[in-house]
Amino acid sequence: MATQELESIVGGLLALPFPRNETQRGDGASGPGYHVRVLRASQDFWEDRSEEIVEAAEKEIDAAFQALVTALTARWGGPEAIDLDPYLWSEDPVPEPISSLCQLSGEMLVWRQPDATRWVAITVGQGDPEFPIELLAAVGEAPIP
Repeated sequence: MATQELESIVGGLLALPFPRNETQRGDGASGPGYHVRVLRASQDFWEDRSEEIVEAAEKEIDAAFQALVTALTARWGGPEAIDLDPYLWSEDPVPEPISSLCQLSGEMLVWRQPDATRWVAITVGQGDPEFPIELLAAVGEAPIP
């Protein structure tokens, strides 16, 4: 997918109403006050986890991430980097989509629209070394704790 298509998906998530109940789809999840979507995913690494294969996948996903960061920054200004590690180890309940994202990544970049109640985040994550590396977009309504 081209950067313009990824940017369009993010814009669509911003406009999409939040469902009343948790819903899962193959490429994401939604619930009260949030949406998460996989924008791009590498191959999985069950069969081959060689350094060359993993590095090529990381470079491909990072290039898409950087291009999307550039496009969103041109539209909304610079993002805020949010450290997700404290949420992973928190003893307090962590709201979605932060709860899901901190399972996959250590940091996300967030854009907050001044006149809107929603924020947009993108991150790169991987659930396990054998799983695909994913470029994820999230839209949330609740303040980031």
